[in-house]
Amino acid sequence: MVVAKLWKLARRPEGKPRVEDFALVEEEIPALGEGDVLVEAVALSVDPYLRYRARMLPLNSVMFGSQVAKVIESRNPQWPVGKHLVHYEGWRTHTLITASRLQEKDLQLQPLPEMQDLPKSLGIGLLGMPGNTAYFGLLDICEPKAGDTVLVNGAAGAVGSAVVQIAKIKGCKVIAFAGSDEKVKWVKELGADHVFNYKTANIGEALSQAAPNGINAFFDNVGGKFTAEALNHMADFGRVSLCGAISTYNEETKEAPGALTGAFKERVVLTKQLRVEGFLVTRWGARWMEGLNQLKAWVLEGKLKYRETVVHGFEKMPQAFIGLFDGDNIGKAVVVPQ
Repeated sequence: MVVAKLWKLARRPEGKPRVEDFALVEEEIPALGEGDVLVEAVALSVDPYLRYRARMLPLNSVMFGSQVAKVIESRNPQWPVGKHLVHYEGWRTHTLITASRLQEKDLQLQPLPEMQDLPKSLGIGLLGMPGNTAYFGLLDICEPKAGDTVLVNGAAGAVGSAVVQIAKIKGCKVIAFAGSDEKVKWVKELGADHVFNYKTANIGEALSQAAPNGINAFFDNVGGKFTAEALNHMADFGRVSLCGAISTYNEETKEAPGALTGAFKERVVLTKQLRVEGFLVTRWGARWMEGLNQLKAWVLEGKLKYRETVVHGFEKMPQAFIGLFDGDNIGKAVVVPQ
């Protein structure tokens, strides 16, 4: 009998999550039925959006999240022992996946793409959901053209670092912001034309200097005060792709109902005639492999670089998650169970 370890949401986080918000428990995995498989986690993902999930998940349920897993026992010939997959069954070391679940067609359970000699952990990073978030969120919403000026914040993260490089592949001038001098150095190595440490730079002054003619496309991972300032520097008819708002995820206050509030003031959006669009990457489910195949081709061609911040030990899942809000990661944050 296999015993799985899993992290449950023990209490609703208030402000920045704490380790005490999660509980580590064990669970016996029952015997497999016909068509079932048993998988073991190889690499687990922690992502900022999980802070939102923690608001919605029922207490004492397994914390949501994706992982690359390996089939270690199978009663399903289509999923033999040794095959790898990406699934979203949460923060677990082992998972029984039923025959009926394997027959479902959705993005939350898919075979791991062929990685050649690349790390399998890229299946939850650049060659997975974060990579496609950058690919479709930039290309389909911002529609960058050669010569455009593109602004990216959170530029040293899993998504932002990919956006920086894709924009350069498309011939754009890229202005990027990151949260430490080490991160700034790395983003410069990725090819960004101007990179600033948002903790020490004056955002408005930096954008006036780097984009005197305005910003054509803004890929926003941060929200809040950064976005409010950046919108003032948009060019007329600029496009804004709203991917995330990590600066606000731990806030508990609610704005009063009304018209556009917060960072998006009517005057700026209207007078600059901006196109502002939020998105969930699942909308491109029918084109999922298009994105992953192009991203992999760029990696193999040396046009896309990546970094991973790896935390070893399944017992450190909460610490790795909390570290996202302290800026601990460069590139994708990954937990390796062993």
